[in-house]
Amino acid sequence: LGRLGNRETPTVLSILVFEDLAMAVYLPVLTAVLAGVGFVAGMTTVGIALVAVTLVLIVALRYGRYVSAIVASEDREIFLLKLLGSALLVAGIASAVQVSAAVGAFLLGIAISDSTAHDATKILEPLRDLFAAMFFVLFGLSTDPASIPPVLGWAVLLAVVTTVTKIATGWWAAKRAGASQLGRARAGTALVARGEFSIVIAGLAVAAGAVPAEFAALATTYVLLMAIIGPIGARIVEPVMRLVVGRKQRVTVDPHAE
Repeated sequence: LGRLGNRETPTVLSILVFEDLAMAVYLPVLTAVLAGVGFVAGMTTVGIALVAVTLVLIVALRYGRYVSAIVASEDREIFLLKLLGSALLVAGIASAVQVSAAVGAFLLGIAISDSTAHDATKILEPLRDLFAAMFFVLFGLSTDPASIPPVLGWAVLLAVVTTVTKIATGWWAAKRAGASQLGRARAGTALVARGEFSIVIAGLAVAAGAVPAEFAALATTYVLLMAIIGPIGARIVEPVMRLVVGRKQRVTVDPHAE
């Protein structure tokens, strides 16, 4: 939507980063609880996850330039192989220490900066689009349409509640950053969409037998709704806000007028 230079965009990105970091802690906790491990074992898992995330963040913030130098290459093919190899390596290490593999790869992305990050974005963009399309195709093929109607009411309720809370969060955070009302609305709607983590959490719970199979159908229906509401909301919020503001300005009456 061409909003990378907007005042509210750093706030949106910061919230998304914190969400992913929170999942780096939450997923090991969830896995430990579902596995029925003891308190000590569970706390050990969480401690390992926290240490791993902290170490990666320290490396990213203090030694990111060295990581970028290792990954960088003038040859596009070698550069691509280095990027994918590094992502798989870090994801595998993260998974081995009970941290989400997705979060591990995400933290590697934080460590790559400057021109290397710019080049990586350009070379990985086609792969990003391909895998994003594959994810939603596989997600759609694994969804039984007959399982949606029984849980649609609850999914709509969840969608309404989380849409309101997300918009409120984005509005409040962008306001603190000094964004205008239009910027606050854009920030709120940019945070609305939910995705793969909701499905992962539901899948873990169902596989462990902690919840009935309908829970997976509920998560699937919810994500489908949010996948529609999120992008549409982000696109229409600007013209809607401009219309609302324009109407307010037209109905404003001069207090000194007769």
